[in-house]
Amino acid sequence: MTTATTMKELKDTLWKAADKLRGSMDASQYKDVVLGLVFLKYVTDAFETRRQEIRAELEEEGLDEEFILEDLEDIDAYLEKNVFWVAPEARWSYLQQHSKGKTAEPGSEAKSIGRLIDEAMQKLMTDNESLSGTLPVIFGRDNVDQRRLGELVDMFSSTYFTADGAERARDLLGEVYEYFLEKFARAEGKRGGEFYTPRPVVRTLVEILEPTKGRVYDPCCGSGGMFVQAEKFLETTTHDPSAIAIYGQELNERTWRMAKMNLAIHALNSKGLGERWGDTFARDIHPNIAMDYVLANPPFNIKDWARSEEDPRWVYGVPPARNANFAWMQHIISKLAADGEAGVVMANGTMTSKSSGEGDIRKAMLEDDIVSCVIALPAQLFRGTGIPVCVWYFAKSKAAGKKGSIDRTGQFLLIDARDLGHMIDRTERTFSNEDIHRIANTFRTWRGRPSAEGVYEDVPGFCKSVSLDEIRTADYALTPGRYVGFAENEKDTEPIDEKIARLTTELTNALDESARLDAIIREQLGRLQ
Repeated sequence: MTTATTMKELKDTLWKAADKLRGSMDASQYKDVVLGLVFLKYVTDAFETRRQEIRAELEEEGLDEEFILEDLEDIDAYLEKNVFWVAPEARWSYLQQHSKGKTAEPGSEAKSIGRLIDEAMQKLMTDNESLSGTLPVIFGRDNVDQRRLGELVDMFSSTYFTADGAERARDLLGEVYEYFLEKFARAEGKRGGEFYTPRPVVRTLVEILEPTKGRVYDPCCGSGGMFVQAEKFLETTTHDPSAIAIYGQELNERTWRMAKMNLAIHALNSKGLGERWGDTFARDIHPNIAMDYVLANPPFNIKDWARSEEDPRWVYGVPPARNANFAWMQHIISKLAADGEAGVVMANGTMTSKSSGEGDIRKAMLEDDIVSCVIALPAQLFRGTGIPVCVWYFAKSKAAGKKGSIDRTGQFLLIDARDLGHMIDRTERTFSNEDIHRIANTFRTWRGRPSAEGVYEDVPGFCKSVSLDEIRTADYALTPGRYVGFAENEKDTEPIDEKIARLTTELTNALDESARLDAIIREQLGRLQ
């Protein structure tokens, strides 16, 4: 394998290399092995880049080689630049050297490449406190094909990300990591959606909330994509990723580990994800921390969840035992600071459902004016599920202030975005940059944000600002389509009498054709007797 010259070539090359393991293990373990190696490659590349920088600085000072070699082993010189310390036996060059297995020293046990990688992971976690208990130690197991694993190490070895410095290395490998997450999510179908939210959906959430400073929280954080996108948003605005503090929780152990690695790759502090994975409903690990922003894509319609009717989070009503949708929303609302905001992806049923008290909970939320916006998204944004989805936005205050110059108290923005986007293949739709900007800018103009372009106006067929009285009239149903109406070019201008005549003729012709075909079929069946 040769070093790829473009990002696309790089991604494709690494994916093909990683695909060598497919078939020799189950999909979930295959994912852990590959992403673990991507992380290890990143750690070593960033370390070696920093090592070269230190050497160049010391040589410029005129120090001799003995002092240089000593200072190159100074752990603090790496940690102060947010670079993980990598011990000699954990470095990629060492693993590549022994990719076919370590030749045993006299009197010692021979080690497979998988065993060496496991030891490298353990050493990284020991030497870097923030990685403690995070990395996978699964490479030496019997069900991992050691020959293929060694070949994979060799193939990864010929790609380098250090030419433009540690920051560029992190950006490139971070993008590769996200690419692999997306590929695995597609490969795993519905289950993949548990750890990966499509980037266009995440970007839409972030572009509306505009998290520039404060605490950002995700109670079901998956592989950490919400946090990564928030950090990318900061790069285009304040250019200060340290302006946000990350808090989250994840139930699945493997996914929690992926999130910790993903944040590490993007130089984001992952302490806010807790010391271990856990159930947000059973035990909230951030019980007394008010969040400035919440970004979440909870699992839809989960029927088996840790429910207590006495839970103080159920301000608007006790959620039904067999569906946690309104439990997620109420938990998220309970976490918001005095001027906090949240964006939550939900199943479309939450906009209209009245079963098991859900209608009463929705009514209570609307009457309390905690809802700011609801967006109906197009189908097929999520490859793994056909469930139509929407996004709810909550705001503790919609009064004029730092979150917007327009007082929207008692008003709600409804956006019907079902016609936006384009198909990238037969089963998956995505948003363009223009689609995301249109949705986000509609919200920004509605609130009067400094980032808004233009002035808000209702757009037939797309968006409308409605009052609580209008929602009461609709019995608290929030489906945007029933409020925004038809686009101008979609209005039906055909006179009603002409339409009835036309439809009657079309129906009569269809019935005549059906009768004709029925007669032919009966005749053919008669000949068979």
